Amino acid sequence: MKHERNQPRWPDVQALAGESLRRLAPRSLGRNPVMFVVGVGMLVTLWQTGADIAAGLPWKFDLAITLILLFTVLFANAAEALVEARGRAQADSLRSTREQLFAQRLAAGAEERVPAQDLRIGDRVRVRAGELVPCDGEIVEGAATVNESAITGESAPVLREAGTDNSGVTAGTRLLSDSIVVEVTVESGHSLLDRMIALVEGAKRQKTPNEIALTVLLAALTIVFLIVVATLVPFAGFVGAATEIPVLVALLVCLIPTTIGGLLPAIGIAGMDRALRANLVAKSGKAVEVAGNIDTLLLDKTGTITHGDRQANDFLALPAVGAERLRDASLLTSLADPTPEGKSIVALARNRGALAEACPQTQFIPFSAKTRLSGIDQPDGRRIRKGAPDAIRRFVADNGGRYPDETNALVERVARGGATPLVVADGGQVLGVIPLSDIIKAGIKERFQRLHALGIRTVLITGDNPLTAAAIAAEAGVSDFIAEATPENKLEYIRREQAQGRMVAMMGDGTNDAPALAQADLGLAMNSGTQAAKEAGNMVDLDSDPTKLLEVVEIGKQLLVTRGALTTFSLANDVAKYFAILPAIFAASVPALETLDIMHLHSPETAVLSAIIFNALVIPGLIPFALRGVRVRPSSADELLRRNLLVYGLGGVLLPFPVIKLIDLGLGLFI
Repeated sequence: MKHERNQPRWPDVQALAGESLRRLAPRSLGRNPVMFVVGVGMLVTLWQTGADIAAGLPWKFDLAITLILLFTVLFANAAEALVEARGRAQADSLRSTREQLFAQRLAAGAEERVPAQDLRIGDRVRVRAGELVPCDGEIVEGAATVNESAITGESAPVLREAGTDNSGVTAGTRLLSDSIVVEVTVESGHSLLDRMIALVEGAKRQKTPNEIALTVLLAALTIVFLIVVATLVPFAGFVGAATEIPVLVALLVCLIPTTIGGLLPAIGIAGMDRALRANLVAKSGKAVEVAGNIDTLLLDKTGTITHGDRQANDFLALPAVGAERLRDASLLTSLADPTPEGKSIVALARNRGALAEACPQTQFIPFSAKTRLSGIDQPDGRRIRKGAPDAIRRFVADNGGRYPDETNALVERVARGGATPLVVADGGQVLGVIPLSDIIKAGIKERFQRLHALGIRTVLITGDNPLTAAAIAAEAGVSDFIAEATPENKLEYIRREQAQGRMVAMMGDGTNDAPALAQADLGLAMNSGTQAAKEAGNMVDLDSDPTKLLEVVEIGKQLLVTRGALTTFSLANDVAKYFAILPAIFAASVPALETLDIMHLHSPETAVLSAIIFNALVIPGLIPFALRGVRVRPSSADELLRRNLLVYGLGGVLLPFPVIKLIDLGLGLFI
């Protein structure tokens, strides 16, 4: 059950208005070139209003334009402030948690109580049941259950244990049982808790490369239209048309892309907010945006594509080996195996009558990614192993034995059925094969089809042999697979894809995943994993859900699609404003331009006011789209472009005409 942390909190109107006014400061407004020009235009019309009042000239029209431009800037400020304000309450809660953090630092065999911010990388601290973890680090001694709801929003406790891939702990979480020693791995001020505070406040949001490029484009368009409006002054003089400064400012504001200029910061912050509400902590907005550009997605089989709880379902002995001997040997190799697979082998062997027990002096050999086998060495010299077929082949050869052809036939039969074959050997003799069955997650194939429709290649990563990997890949519907994968294989594959110009995403939780996470364009680290993995990745999944990588890509796509759609709409809805303002300026002097007045607006004054009122109102009207994001449908880039042009381009052209006409009818009642 989720904690309230993930629920957005809305600011009150008074606080939002105050924040919008505060952002009128030149330094704040200068970060947005388009809104800065609108702000300067507002000051120009305000000066003109004062000059008209002093000269005894009509001034109400000028003042109306000034006020509308003021509200245009305030609405743009409110769009950004609204998104940031949704995280303020959460930031206050997280900051309060950080201020409560104290540590029992271990030094010279004694403990000293110090503020958490005084801790340095390499320090070791003791944390006991009921206490808050003071730092991001690795458990180096002990195991405990931890309540991570303050960070993840999930109230169910989790197990963290030294020496495993679940040894990482996060500052601000609470120990529920036992006692652990944690080694600090992150400097104070850079912990996951600090990062979350910065993200929800929007204080350290850096503009992404695409956002910077779009900002430059909008600034260039603004300069172009500024030149266009400036050249209208001599042109109007040539044809004998009067050009009032407030009308020219209104035309400029309607020409420049004020809608997307006002919403651009809000779109970026909202994208990061959607990621955070999905329990994803990004190091920067760039990580969220990169997710939308991913071409290749690397996915671990276990826990992502399959449920990850592989179970032994049979013992397939070679013809020359008795079934009981294979059963008992399999039991002995798994007595100290803590994995679900090992436990399932023990359970199956016991159910089939195995009574074997290991001698007191037996040495247990744990599984490792390098050797890819596990087992026991007994005092009498007997060495029993279970593992991947190629690893057992080498083990048998090292012990002077022969790997029989019948083993290959059994391995192939198990693999073609989609199960994972474990081969069992006693010294130089192969005894048989244990099939480990796993189940493909429901709906995973449909999710992959959705990603493929978006143009993303999916690659299965597994330690299984090629036959098993091929069977699971075919059943899951992935584009490609990497069998018998090692950390080096993953790194090599990522580099090969990137060399071909593709952007690659992957997830991981172990220290051995760190090089690949760092190399990938998008590295998603599990919060339950090691600190090395979390530091190497550019995004952390607080839920430690391997399937979250699919959701990350969809959030990134939504950010890019939303920005593109609203940019298209913003540029398109300028068309109607031309038909409103240009006839108002020139129709009296150039009668031929009366044909442009297709809306038959009440008067030149109401035409100008209607256009800039619509220009101001469209910004708050589109805030819900910026916050929620435009829905992403599976389609190619060409289809996406066509849909944007049809829906947001054509809609942006057509919508302003009736709205401006309605505003003009309303103004006509008073003017």
